[in-house]
Amino acid sequence: MRRALSYLNLVCATLFLTGVAFAVAPFDKCGVRVNRIASLWGRTLLWAAGVSVSVEGAEQIAAPPYLFMCNHQSALDISVLLSHMPVQFRFVAIQELFRIPVFGWAIRKAGYISIDRDNPREALKAIEEAVARIKSGASVLIFPEGTRSADGNLLPFMKGAFFLATRAGVPVVPLALIGTNPLQPPGCAVAARKGRVTIRVGKPIPMEGKGLSYKSELMGEVRAAIEGLMQCRTR
Repeated sequence: MRRALSYLNLVCATLFLTGVAFAVAPFDKCGVRVNRIASLWGRTLLWAAGVSVSVEGAEQIAAPPYLFMCNHQSALDISVLLSHMPVQFRFVAIQELFRIPVFGWAIRKAGYISIDRDNPREALKAIEEAVARIKSGASVLIFPEGTRSADGNLLPFMKGAFFLATRAGVPVVPLALIGTNPLQPPGCAVAARKGRVTIRVGKPIPMEGKGLSYKSELMGEVRAAIEGLMQCRTR
Protein backbone atom coordinates (compact mmCIF):
# COMPACT_ATOMS: atom_id res chain seq x y z
CA MET A 1 0.00 0.00 0.00
CA ARG A 2 2.81 2.44 0.90
CA ARG A 3 4.58 1.78 -2.39
CA ALA A 4 1.37 2.39 -4.34
CA LEU A 5 0.92 5.68 -2.46
CA SER A 6 4.51 6.61 -3.29
CA TYR A 7 3.96 5.94 -7.01
CA LEU A 8 0.77 8.00 -7.01
CA ASN A 9 2.46 10.80 -5.12
CA LEU A 10 5.45 10.76 -7.50
CA VAL A 11 3.19 11.28 -10.51
CA CYS A 12 0.87 13.84 -8.92
CA ALA A 13 3.57 15.85 -7.14
CA THR A 14 5.75 15.95 -10.25
CA LEU A 15 2.94 17.11 -12.53
CA PHE A 16 1.51 19.65 -10.09
CA LEU A 17 4.77 21.18 -8.89
CA THR A 18 6.21 21.27 -12.40
CA GLY A 19 3.13 23.26 -13.38
CA VAL A 20 3.81 25.66 -10.51
CA ALA A 21 7.44 25.94 -11.61
CA PHE A 22 6.28 26.67 -15.16
CA ALA A 23 4.18 29.57 -13.86
CA VAL A 24 6.97 30.93 -11.65
CA ALA A 25 9.91 30.52 -14.04
CA PRO A 26 9.38 33.70 -16.14
CA PHE A 27 9.77 35.77 -12.95
CA ASP A 28 12.71 33.78 -11.57
CA LYS A 29 15.80 34.40 -13.67
CA CYS A 30 18.19 32.99 -11.07
CA GLY A 31 16.15 29.84 -10.43
CA VAL A 32 15.84 30.45 -6.68
CA ARG A 33 12.06 30.02 -6.53
CA VAL A 34 12.13 27.02 -8.87
CA ASN A 35 14.72 25.42 -6.58
CA ARG A 36 12.43 25.98 -3.59
CA ILE A 37 9.69 24.19 -5.51
CA ALA A 38 12.15 21.35 -6.20
CA SER A 39 12.88 21.16 -2.47
CA LEU A 40 9.15 20.89 -1.76
CA TRP A 41 8.91 18.15 -4.40
CA GLY A 42 11.66 16.21 -2.64
CA ARG A 43 10.03 16.58 0.77
CA THR A 44 6.70 15.40 -0.62
CA LEU A 45 8.26 12.25 -2.09
CA LEU A 46 10.07 11.45 1.15
CA TRP A 47 6.92 12.00 3.22
CA ALA A 48 4.90 9.61 1.04
CA ALA A 49 7.65 6.99 1.26
CA GLY A 50 8.02 7.30 5.04
CA VAL A 51 11.67 8.38 4.80
CA SER A 52 13.11 10.71 7.44
CA VAL A 53 16.36 12.63 7.03
CA SER A 54 18.89 14.00 9.48
CA VAL A 55 21.81 16.32 8.66
CA GLU A 56 25.09 16.19 10.58
CA GLY A 57 27.81 18.83 10.29
CA ALA A 58 25.67 21.54 8.68
CA GLU A 59 27.43 24.15 10.83
CA GLN A 60 30.49 23.73 8.59
CA ILE A 61 28.61 25.35 5.69
CA ALA A 62 28.94 29.03 6.48
CA ALA A 63 29.92 31.07 3.42
CA PRO A 64 28.74 29.77 0.03
CA PRO A 65 29.37 29.28 -2.81
CA TYR A 66 30.78 25.78 -2.49
CA LEU A 67 31.40 22.83 -4.74
CA PHE A 68 29.76 19.85 -3.02
CA MET A 69 30.98 16.33 -3.85
CA CYS A 70 28.79 13.47 -2.70
CA ASN A 71 28.66 9.69 -2.94
CA HIS A 72 25.81 8.36 -5.10
CA GLN A 73 24.05 5.15 -4.13
CA SER A 74 20.37 5.53 -5.05
CA ALA A 75 17.84 7.51 -7.07
CA LEU A 76 16.56 8.56 -3.64
CA ASP A 77 19.69 10.71 -3.23
CA ILE A 78 18.18 13.45 -5.38
CA SER A 79 15.09 13.92 -3.20
CA VAL A 80 17.13 13.75 0.00
CA LEU A 81 19.65 16.38 -1.08
CA LEU A 82 17.09 18.71 -2.65
CA SER A 83 14.91 18.75 0.43
CA HIS A 84 17.43 18.81 3.28
CA MET A 85 20.66 20.52 2.27
CA PRO A 86 20.95 23.72 4.34
CA VAL A 87 21.92 25.84 1.31
CA GLN A 88 20.60 26.03 -2.24
CA PHE A 89 22.70 24.43 -4.93
CA ARG A 90 22.58 23.39 -8.58
CA PHE A 91 23.07 19.77 -9.62
CA VAL A 92 25.40 18.62 -12.36
CA ALA A 93 23.17 15.83 -13.73
CA ILE A 94 23.28 13.31 -16.56
CA GLN A 95 21.69 14.53 -19.77
CA GLU A 96 19.07 11.75 -19.74
CA LEU A 97 17.20 13.56 -16.96
CA PHE A 98 16.86 16.64 -19.14
CA ARG A 99 15.13 14.57 -21.83
CA ILE A 100 12.19 13.65 -19.57
CA PRO A 101 9.15 15.62 -20.82
CA VAL A 102 8.20 18.59 -18.62
CA PHE A 103 10.52 17.47 -15.79
CA GLY A 104 13.58 18.10 -17.93
CA TRP A 105 12.36 21.61 -18.67
CA ALA A 106 11.86 22.28 -14.95
CA ILE A 107 15.35 21.25 -13.89
CA ARG A 108 16.88 23.27 -16.71
CA LYS A 109 14.93 26.33 -15.53
CA ALA A 110 16.20 25.68 -12.01
CA GLY A 111 19.73 26.11 -13.35
CA TYR A 112 20.83 22.47 -13.22
CA ILE A 113 23.66 21.54 -15.54
CA SER A 114 23.42 18.74 -18.10
CA ILE A 115 26.53 16.63 -18.66
CA ASP A 116 27.16 14.07 -21.40
CA ARG A 117 29.61 11.60 -19.90
CA ASP A 118 30.24 9.94 -23.27
CA ASN A 119 31.15 13.13 -25.13
CA PRO A 120 34.34 14.81 -23.83
CA ARG A 121 33.67 18.06 -25.70
CA GLU A 122 30.14 18.39 -24.31
CA ALA A 123 31.36 17.39 -20.86
CA LEU A 124 33.89 20.22 -20.98
CA LYS A 125 31.10 22.64 -21.88
CA ALA A 126 29.15 21.42 -18.84
CA ILE A 127 32.17 22.02 -16.62
CA GLU A 128 32.52 25.57 -17.93
CA GLU A 129 28.80 26.15 -17.33
CA ALA A 130 29.20 24.89 -13.75
CA VAL A 131 32.18 27.23 -13.25
CA ALA A 132 30.05 30.14 -14.49
CA ARG A 133 27.26 29.20 -12.05
CA ILE A 134 29.74 29.18 -9.17
CA LYS A 135 31.32 32.47 -10.24
CA SER A 136 27.83 33.99 -10.17
CA GLY A 137 27.45 32.94 -6.53
CA ALA A 138 25.60 29.60 -6.80
CA SER A 139 26.83 26.44 -5.10
CA VAL A 140 27.05 23.34 -7.30
CA LEU A 141 26.76 19.67 -6.38
CA ILE A 142 28.35 16.85 -8.35
CA PHE A 143 28.57 13.09 -7.87
CA PRO A 144 32.26 12.37 -8.61
CA GLU A 145 31.52 8.66 -9.16
CA GLY A 146 29.51 9.70 -12.21
CA THR A 147 26.86 7.04 -11.65
CA ARG A 148 25.03 5.22 -8.88
CA SER A 149 26.75 2.47 -6.93
CA ALA A 150 24.75 -0.78 -7.10
CA ASP A 151 25.85 -1.96 -3.65
CA GLY A 152 26.39 1.36 -1.86
CA ASN A 153 30.19 1.10 -1.90
CA LEU A 154 32.18 4.01 -3.28
CA LEU A 155 33.05 3.68 -6.99
CA PRO A 156 36.14 5.11 -8.73
CA PHE A 157 35.99 8.87 -9.22
CA MET A 158 35.87 10.64 -12.58
CA LYS A 159 38.56 13.24 -13.25
CA GLY A 160 36.16 15.86 -14.61
CA ALA A 161 34.79 16.68 -11.15
CA PHE A 162 38.26 17.66 -9.98
CA PHE A 163 39.05 19.66 -13.08
CA LEU A 164 35.87 21.59 -12.24
CA ALA A 165 37.11 22.08 -8.68
CA THR A 166 40.43 23.56 -9.79
CA ARG A 167 38.67 25.84 -12.30
CA ALA A 168 36.04 27.05 -9.83
CA GLY A 169 38.45 27.88 -7.02
CA VAL A 170 35.84 27.67 -4.24
CA PRO A 171 36.01 25.32 -1.21
CA VAL A 172 35.13 21.70 -1.93
CA VAL A 173 32.77 20.17 0.63
CA PRO A 174 32.67 16.35 0.87
CA LEU A 175 29.24 14.88 1.62
CA ALA A 176 28.22 11.35 2.54
CA LEU A 177 24.73 9.97 2.10
CA ILE A 178 24.06 7.05 4.39
CA GLY A 179 21.07 4.72 4.13
CA THR A 180 19.53 5.51 0.75
CA ASN A 181 20.66 2.37 -1.07
CA PRO A 182 18.70 -0.13 1.07
CA LEU A 183 15.56 2.03 0.94
CA GLN A 184 15.53 2.48 -2.84
CA PRO A 185 17.88 0.02 -4.53
CA PRO A 186 18.59 0.09 -8.28
CA GLY A 187 15.51 -0.66 -10.40
CA CYS A 188 13.02 0.93 -8.00
CA ALA A 189 11.25 4.11 -9.13
CA VAL A 190 10.27 4.94 -5.55
CA ALA A 191 11.48 3.95 -2.08
CA ALA A 192 10.76 0.26 -1.46
CA ARG A 193 10.41 0.72 2.29
CA LYS A 194 10.42 3.43 4.93
CA GLY A 195 13.48 4.27 6.99
CA ARG A 196 16.02 6.88 7.96
CA VAL A 197 18.72 8.59 5.90
CA THR A 198 21.65 10.71 7.06
CA ILE A 199 23.47 13.47 5.20
CA ARG A 200 26.89 13.93 6.73
CA VAL A 201 28.76 17.14 5.87
CA GLY A 202 32.56 17.06 5.86
CA LYS A 203 35.07 19.82 6.48
CA PRO A 204 35.48 22.18 3.48
CA ILE A 205 38.72 21.77 1.55
CA PRO A 206 40.10 25.22 0.58
CA MET A 207 41.03 25.67 -3.07
CA GLU A 208 42.39 29.22 -3.04
CA GLY A 209 45.78 29.35 -4.75
CA LYS A 210 45.63 25.72 -5.90
CA GLY A 211 45.84 25.08 -9.62
CA LEU A 212 45.35 22.19 -12.00
CA SER A 213 48.36 20.33 -10.62
CA TYR A 214 46.42 19.83 -7.36
CA LYS A 215 43.74 17.78 -9.14
CA SER A 216 45.08 14.30 -8.30
CA GLU A 217 45.84 15.19 -4.69
CA LEU A 218 42.37 16.67 -4.29
CA MET A 219 40.79 13.48 -5.63
CA GLY A 220 42.56 11.51 -2.92
CA GLU A 221 41.56 13.98 -0.21
CA VAL A 222 37.89 13.98 -1.22
CA ARG A 223 37.76 10.20 -1.47
CA ALA A 224 39.34 9.77 1.95
CA ALA A 225 36.94 12.33 3.44
CA ILE A 226 33.82 10.69 1.98
CA GLU A 227 34.99 7.21 2.99
CA GLY A 228 35.58 8.47 6.52
CA LEU A 229 32.10 10.00 6.68
CA MET A 230 30.54 6.80 5.35
CA GLN A 231 32.35 4.52 7.79
CA CYS A 232 30.78 6.19 10.81
CA ARG A 233 27.32 4.80 10.05
CA THR A 234 25.51 6.09 13.09
CA ARG A 235 26.00 8.50 15.95
